[in-house]
Amino acid sequence: MRIFLAGAAGVIGRRLTRMLVDDGHHVTGTTRSQDRAEAMALTGAVPCLVDVYDADKLREAVVAAQPDVVIHQLTDLPQQPDSAALVLAFEKNARLRMEGTANLVAAAQAAGARRVVAQSVAFLYAPGQRPATEETPFDTTVHGPAEMTLQGILELERLVTQTPDIEGVVLRYGRIYGPGAWVAGPTAKGFVHADAAAQAARLAATRGRPGIYNIADDDGEVSIGKARREFGFDPSFRLS
Repeated sequence: MRIFLAGAAGVIGRRLTRMLVDDGHHVTGTTRSQDRAEAMALTGAVPCLVDVYDADKLREAVVAAQPDVVIHQLTDLPQQPDSAALVLAFEKNARLRMEGTANLVAAAQAAGARRVVAQSVAFLYAPGQRPATEETPFDTTVHGPAEMTLQGILELERLVTQTPDIEGVVLRYGRIYGPGAWVAGPTAKGFVHADAAAQAARLAATRGRPGIYNIADDDGEVSIGKARREFGFDPSFRLS
């Protein structure tokens, strides 16, 4: 299968690229860095130097790749949480989820891609009964960076699930931990290891019905039963 992976050089994207290539898929992966593009080529993926905000060039790249599936793992966050710059970082990340997703979904549609898989978040559910399910409403009372994040994911989820002729799959990730992430291990409930998050996207590319899925550790904060049933998600998965 042909897969266009946006954000292939990120924490989850690097892991996912390796998995998809090992599965025998033809993977085109995006990055804005020449060095990362060269490293990506060594994995067997085809690197694509493109900025998601350049809608015309992105469309050309996706159409040229002829993907069956487009996977959206793009974020715009610093490698380490720097409190002095974090507010700006959340603003940039929200913009990427809105404008960048719109460009990517439009490109996928232009290329005739069958399915789009995109990452969202599972840590903004409204207070109340736990575990939260995919039907639990988001907390609309949040302010500051959390409010910006909420605005971004609402638009991302709308674009992915409501675009005609696209099977939209949204993966609501818990907070990410593991090598390369902000934290090495979970500091509360509702986290997910980066390996398991990547594995979920790998499975969602070829399995399950369109829709929204929680992807997190099985710790009682969010229900992951739907992802287990639909495509065999296992939160204990780790790369060897």
